[in-house]
Amino acid sequence: MKVLIVDDEPHIRQMMRLTLEAAGYQVDEAEDGEAGLDQFGDGRGYELVLLDQRMPGLDGLQTLRQIKARAPDACVVMVTAYASIELAVDAMRLGATDFVRKPMTPETLRSATAGAIASRPVRLRAATAPSSRSFDIAVVTMNGFQILRSDASPGSSGHAFRVRHAADGAEFTVTVSIDPEAVERIARLTHRRLEPGGAFWRLQAERLLSAYVWSEGRGPAGGRLTVRDVSREDLDVAARWEEG
Repeated sequence: MKVLIVDDEPHIRQMMRLTLEAAGYQVDEAEDGEAGLDQFGDGRGYELVLLDQRMPGLDGLQTLRQIKARAPDACVVMVTAYASIELAVDAMRLGATDFVRKPMTPETLRSATAGAIASRPVRLRAATAPSSRSFDIAVVTMNGFQILRSDASPGSSGHAFRVRHAADGAEFTVTVSIDPEAVERIARLTHRRLEPGGAFWRLQAERLLSAYVWSEGRGPAGGRLTVRDVSREDLDVAARWEEG
């Protein structure tokens, strides 16, 4: 299988190339988005593109958009040290498959690469689905893990998620609880009460779990996390939030 690495940092490209070649992949490199597009061509020669987000000239999302215009079924994994839910939403809408965090371990890189290639038929169905609001995206993938949302039961203060390791299909469940003090703080500062089982807190739960999987590369001990606070930006969001 052939992989294209597009990254402006030579030492990162070398590490990724050596890691993947040791796992049996054929690897080409490009130092920026424009060179990556030239190398990619019509995409028929590559099973996967590993694409850096922050590059001079064309950034990762701009390059991803052009790759998908040429080859809608292209398999692309974003590589970044600056992941966020907003970036994930934008990249997934454009057709990205997964994210790998810099700096990465060889195991993380091999796992994300194998998982992205293995899950290709699922991605193609998702890529052709009608676009929706960012909060309705069912799967956000990070470091080779897929986070599958399950809505909270009515009256529940927690949100349940299934997390699947894309490379081997292993799954585990995580429940993210909402601290009552966080709910009261939002109500006190915004003069609005957003129930812990609603969409606003589901978004906070998804962000917390995504950040944990992103930084730790595994699920939390005991399968539980708790949202205890929100950012200043999310306070502004809460003040304008409309529950659906």
